Amino acid sequence: QVHFVESGGGLVQPGGSLRLSCAASGFTFADYAIGWFRQAPGKEREGVSCTSTRGESIYYSDSVKGRFIVSRDNAKSTVYLQMNSIKPEDTAVYYCAANLMRTICSDTIRQYEYDYWGQGTQVTVAS
Repeated sequence: QVHFVESGGGLVQPGGSLRLSCAASGFTFADYAIGWFRQAPGKEREGVSCTSTRGESIYYSDSVKGRFIVSRDNAKSTVYLQMNSIKPEDTAVYYCAANLMRTICSDTIRQYEYDYWGQGTQVTVAS
């Protein structure tokens, strides 16, 4: 059974940093591109980053480009999202999911390509 567990969220001050983790099990992690998504209260879910199977292609949304860094450790079946220079608008529940249609990242995130969602981890930005 495919399972994602996100962790690392919490309360952080503006300008601070957090490192989110997403641990996968139940499938061959290294065969899938993995996406990070977030959903703020009252807003639609947004794709923020994608890393291809070996990390050779990476995508960031404009809202996080230059501040967030995605990486993966296939030996640990884990993908990470390093969040730097955090802003109040980064407040959201962050999720990861596997791309069932591509092994590389395109120039956008198409949410219908992703499945096996984790339960999410809450990030709250407040001073």
